[in-house]
Amino acid sequence: MNHISAYACRKGRGPVPYTKEDIIRIVREKDIKFIRMQFADIFGQLKNVALTASQVEKAVNNQIMFDGSSVEGFVRIDESDQCLYPDLNSFTVFPWRAQFGETARLICDVYNTDGSAFMGDPRNVLKRMIGRMHDMGYDTFNVGPECEFFLFKTDENGRPTTETNDEAGYFDLGPLDHGESTRREICLNLEQMGFEIEASHHENAAGQHEIDFKYADALTAADNIMTFKLAVKTLAQKNGLHATFMPKPIFGVAGSGMHTNMSLFKDGKNVFYDPDDPRGLSKEAYSFIAGILAHVRGFTAITNPLVNSYKRLVPGYEAPCYLAWSASNRSALIRIPAARGQSTRVELRSPDPSCNPYLAFAVCLAAGLDGIEKGLTPPAEITENIYAMDAAALEAHGIAALPDSLSSAIKALEADPLIMDALGDHVSSYYIAGKRREWREYKTRVSSWEVEKYMTNY
Repeated sequence: MNHISAYACRKGRGPVPYTKEDIIRIVREKDIKFIRMQFADIFGQLKNVALTASQVEKAVNNQIMFDGSSVEGFVRIDESDQCLYPDLNSFTVFPWRAQFGETARLICDVYNTDGSAFMGDPRNVLKRMIGRMHDMGYDTFNVGPECEFFLFKTDENGRPTTETNDEAGYFDLGPLDHGESTRREICLNLEQMGFEIEASHHENAAGQHEIDFKYADALTAADNIMTFKLAVKTLAQKNGLHATFMPKPIFGVAGSGMHTNMSLFKDGKNVFYDPDDPRGLSKEAYSFIAGILAHVRGFTAITNPLVNSYKRLVPGYEAPCYLAWSASNRSALIRIPAARGQSTRVELRSPDPSCNPYLAFAVCLAAGLDGIEKGLTPPAEITENIYAMDAAALEAHGIAALPDSLSSAIKALEADPLIMDALGDHVSSYYIAGKRREWREYKTRVSSWEVEKYMTNY
């Protein structure tokens, strides 16, 4: 088995998954020096406990512990010990050369010392929702993310600037796109780690890029996003650049999104497809769309988690602001791409790449399943350009808006019991408390806009 690419393989799709013995043997045969035990906090920040190769047997036998009280949103100091249970299928060797030898990683679930799954682990939140999906008779929730990011120059001290080093636009190539070589290097490294790269290109704004990789089941897709972000940032830094997934780093240009393509499968068949429907969509697809529209305001604080996220969700920059769906219209919040059959999917265009993918996919699935369970029907399809509609036209079509700030998104989250339940009491309470602190901090800061606007006049 290829020790680099096996991470991409899951049941029914490729080689047999890794055993503990496989990993121990590979670490020794490849002279791997370090193993990173990775996990994510509730805000989507990647964490890790680094081990020397001598500890590999403890690692694969769930014997690595860490201080959970040091991770925001996990546990209090009087109950701090937690354990890392690695997903053996996530084992991979980082293809970029480390200073002190080869480094491998394992993505981990967080457990309590009594052997129970930790309710504050984002990966566990997604697993619980996948379990609910299975209880409803569905096999797989596939997700295909489209992650956008910016590459910026760094200054003489290595700190990021907002200078982009290119003048390129959508689909342009070198010499206008000076980030092309870094983007190519990222793609090649990701392929060595088992990713199937479907497309990569320059995006609309100078310095903005997109790399699309093949869809996967939701848990694998969320793991892939965390790996993708690490690879992008690591290789950009190696090349003297700074990569950011901040949604709107520059005023006046398009922000970075993470369009999320979703489909449900049962007995190997895409349940969103119905060849007898004029649009090729099944009743379940319509109900899934209706469920997303019913709960999207409630989960926007998850899919768009930063103060800065709402600088992207404004009219005029191709980001969706209004609750509508369409089989083709790219101005709608939900779009149905043209492919049908097994490729039929629902594309949600509001999420941005700063979100925690485990939580984002969990709440999207919760909303869609709720629509299916209740047999909801979506409103009429909007075929007109929503960006061109004024307030009266929006009202006439009954089109509501997404929350316009992190503060209003938090309130919408608290008002949606289904989404709160999907997150669980632990995650929802810590997440909301953390985001409220972030909002309070933002409100007390004086921005450069305020200084420019008021300093001279007043």
